Amino acid sequence: MGGEKVVLCGANAYEKKYYFNQDFRAIPESIQRELHIICVLFTEEVGGIFTIAFEEDGTVVMETNAEEDDIYYDEVSSGLLVAEIRRQRQELFESLRLYYRVVILHEDMAELLEEE
Repeated sequence: MGGEKVVLCGANAYEKKYYFNQDFRAIPESIQRELHIICVLFTEEVGGIFTIAFEEDGTVVMETNAEEDDIYYDEVSSGLLVAEIRRQRQELFESLRLYYRVVILHEDMAELLEEE
């Protein structure tokens, strides 16, 4: 993989579109809906482009950016909102991290639970 991130999902306020990576379609529908809501509400509130991705080790990262000429995008608010989502959805992101490590990286679930 070479240190690349794998995008799980994202939303784009400019194109009014939501994307979900079909490589993760085995994730339960209720979680897929929750991710959809998180992404779309983020871009509705702050604007720009918002993605949720996995780093190579399974860590869940949230990234946001905007087009250079977007005068409505507020970088400070976006950072605060990312922190709030991470805090409020900590359990969801931990579950996604474990899912990635077990299903995608084929790590042993018993060993992962011992690490906790």
